[in-house]
Amino acid sequence: MSRFRRVTANTRGRDLAVGDIHGHFQRLQQCLDSVGFNPEVDRLFSVGDLVDRGPHSPQALQWLAQPWFYAVQGNHESLAISHARGGRLDPVMYRAAGGGWFLDLPAEEQEPFVEAFLNLPIALEVATADGPVGLLHADSPFSDWAQLRESLLHDDDPAAREVCQWSRRRLKEGYSQPVGGVRALLVGHTAVVQMKVLGNVWHLDTGGWSSGCFSLLDIASLELLSPAPDV
Repeated sequence: MSRFRRVTANTRGRDLAVGDIHGHFQRLQQCLDSVGFNPEVDRLFSVGDLVDRGPHSPQALQWLAQPWFYAVQGNHESLAISHARGGRLDPVMYRAAGGGWFLDLPAEEQEPFVEAFLNLPIALEVATADGPVGLLHADSPFSDWAQLRESLLHDDDPAAREVCQWSRRRLKEGYSQPVGGVRALLVGHTAVVQMKVLGNVWHLDTGGWSSGCFSLLDIASLELLSPAPDV
């Protein structure tokens, strides 16, 4: 797999981004329908955590097979990989985090998910007319996007990948230093009541998997098409 992947600009339709899905693909489809998403010309980009917690986690494979759907590897995809590949993982914790559906599958039925998750990049870069937009699951370990790209492509530093998939520092500390080299960085991982921007980092996980309201962001315009409920 390539841990870093570039995607060319969409010249036919819209590119939309969404926060954590967590097995609620039917809710997500309803949200896409409400904004007139057209899979013939539009594309959807996910910041990871496709599975666990929701009732339709197995549908992740169907969505990943679609040519218009792109995703980075979130920490929940990483948990599934660790379990199946003999990594360090507490199964009690994993089940509590919603991974019971995966733990209860026979090993041979886990394998297609593991292969699909292994093929997901840690970082995506999407070209737009106004400059590249990056996607990670949690946060960037570096203040420069080019440094992250080099790390993922050549160093494969586990500590850097851990920040990409697990860090909550930016939200916890209100850290507003921008990430250079990208117009915006789109992330999820930590649920927020409504979309929050710190520096040039956009936090998109508005708990659509629990509230039913996914925040959809137009990547080209950075306009919110599907806002979270008013507080």
